Amino acid sequence: MIKLTLGFSTCPNDTFIFDAAVHHKIDTEDINFELVLADVEELNKTAFKGNIDVTKLSYHAYAYAADNYIILNSGSALGNNNGPLLISKRKIYPDEIDSLKIAIPGNYTTANLLLGIAFPNAKNKKPYLFSDIETAVFDEEVDAGLIIHENRFTYEAKGLKKIIDLGEYWEELSQMPIPLGCIVMHRKYNSELHEKLSRIIKRSIEYAHKNPNSSLSFIQQYAQEMNAEVMKKHIDLYVNNYSTDIGEKGKQAVYRLYDEAKKRNLIPEMRKNIFI
Repeated sequence: MIKLTLGFSTCPNDTFIFDAAVHHKIDTEDINFELVLADVEELNKTAFKGNIDVTKLSYHAYAYAADNYIILNSGSALGNNNGPLLISKRKIYPDEIDSLKIAIPGNYTTANLLLGIAFPNAKNKKPYLFSDIETAVFDEEVDAGLIIHENRFTYEAKGLKKIIDLGEYWEELSQMPIPLGCIVMHRKYNSELHEKLSRIIKRSIEYAHKNPNSSLSFIQQYAQEMNAEVMKKHIDLYVNNYSTDIGEKGKQAVYRLYDEAKKRNLIPEMRKNIFI
């Protein structure tokens, strides 16, 4: 029996994906997991130290962790119409963005990378916990906020306004899905174990889709205040075919993201072999 540390966020898409694996509802091939549940930016920073075995990472953060980690084929969050939104309290136009004070959900989030690709001169940014950004915008601590996860379903009800959908921007620029987050494993393990973890995660996702009520208590445990409808929309949006298997199209989208980021000097050079 092998024990591995496993990090993922408390967001419904992650708890949905990993429920069957961590609770041994599927064959985990003699692997047990020690859970590390945290906000994605906290997971990003943990990975920079290289002391977690398997973890969720922002694709942005992966550029800084590639020496120690490799991306698994299963568990990624890519898709269409599910990118970050830049919102404000008053009506603001895109040509004003460079001068705004912007709340971001972390320096190493893919949301922040997409903002940098679209608006490289927007430099006045302040990191917040993603769930606090709407309040920061509403209370006028900042001029605008970059929202991710379930906040895309709730900001309008709070009277906040969309400035730009950075997912739409990316899709128009690249004609590809939006790479948001990935599951990575430490390079100190061999390729056989990398493949095994990919299989386990794929199996866990397939089980969750076939038994949607099975993961409900685990999801609700960490999303207690989230409306059930919002929770379902969240999962439907972020857990899709790319999560089961990133595939060649998904990989090409990731390479394109890194190419656009490198053109703007937003990320360091990386190893060539980033996927198992």
